[in-house]
Amino acid sequence: MPRPESSYDRRRLRQWLAGDARADGVARRDLLKLLAAAGLTTAAPVALGTPAAAAAAATTVAAPGIVKPLPDDWFTIRGTNAETKFPSLAGTGYHTPIDHFFVRNHTSTPILDARTWKLTVWGDGLAREEPVEFGLDDLKRFPATTRTAFVECAGNGRSFFTTQQGQSVTGTAWTLGAIGTARWKGVRLAEVLRAAGLTRRAVDVMPRGLDAEYVTADGANLGHVRRPLPLSKALDDVLLAYEMNGEELPPDHGHPVRLLVPSWVGISSIKWLGDIEVAAQPLYSPWNTDFYRLFGDAYPEGGSASLTHQTLKSAFELAWNASLPAGADHRLTGRSWSGAGGVVRVEVSTDGGTTWRRARLYAAPRRAGWIRWSTDWRPTTPGTYTLLARATDTTGRRQPETTVLNTQGYLFDAVVRHPVQVV
Repeated sequence: MPRPESSYDRRRLRQWLAGDARADGVARRDLLKLLAAAGLTTAAPVALGTPAAAAAAATTVAAPGIVKPLPDDWFTIRGTNAETKFPSLAGTGYHTPIDHFFVRNHTSTPILDARTWKLTVWGDGLAREEPVEFGLDDLKRFPATTRTAFVECAGNGRSFFTTQQGQSVTGTAWTLGAIGTARWKGVRLAEVLRAAGLTRRAVDVMPRGLDAEYVTADGANLGHVRRPLPLSKALDDVLLAYEMNGEELPPDHGHPVRLLVPSWVGISSIKWLGDIEVAAQPLYSPWNTDFYRLFGDAYPEGGSASLTHQTLKSAFELAWNASLPAGADHRLTGRSWSGAGGVVRVEVSTDGGTTWRRARLYAAPRRAGWIRWSTDWRPTTPGTYTLLARATDTTGRRQPETTVLNTQGYLFDAVVRHPVQVV
């Protein structure tokens, strides 16, 4: 009889707290013991040094190493990344078209040959000592699973810490377009792990990408992008995806195979998979120690626990400072989403938050997805107006007025103040 996943989590927690965990490319002094799991609170953290420098600042030149075209009316180029302009999503339907889907690259998009590509699964959490290899054809022999889910960078909305809250943060200055929702097809990671010989000893898996090694602005080589997952999540809803919206996975989005980790921060959904380590002890990498935790005055000295679920957001499908004629009817459209559950309510204000009214929702709440909405507005007086949209999800959580500061600008979830000009 299968062991409940909660037992894996309890065992993993004991190993973290006992310091019985292996670090991959992270100095021992930089490791954080587990802060919270299985309903427990904090353990005394190990102090971390200064987090490594984050992504390059925004730029207007062409994005280096991105393969697909990046039209100006669809994308804002931010260093090695391309942010989707939300107005370009109006009328595109529920699934984000591949040519509109944002790109988050640590380095450059690698061009890999699917015919020779192999996924290597290895580690002391398997029953066999030798690594197990799967080609793309091998994965396609497993029963196929299709999931609709968003992928969202943990730093989506980061710029609003500065522009809206007056706070300084590091990292790529995303607005709200570092997200896309697609229909992903692949094989459940759980099936591949079991085929590789998963044992009851396993507690963590570490997927690793085949893009170039990541070198920070201060010259530290952190190696290939990799970030561990607890086995409980790996065996739940994670996919090894090889199709996106009914098409072969494109190069910029992980060809030939990527991980899809629904509802979790985008760094978990490693692109261009090369290998997966299955470990009998918790694993560390720079992407769950120096990065993708919350640092700042509101958090423990060594930072928060490693980030998992995404947060709650709303965005208008409308240009910033859009010009709208007075005395005309306007249909305001947008999207809202949450990593904790489906969105059940969206409220819109056209007067800066003085009054609110419910928007019309165009679907039932969907786990790991977003919801489209609209409301009608007829402004009569010219001037500058501030539009706001706030969502409530199935957990009962509603977007707050402000987000608690963290120095790397993750998980901004406050209501965004969207200016328009009525003329």
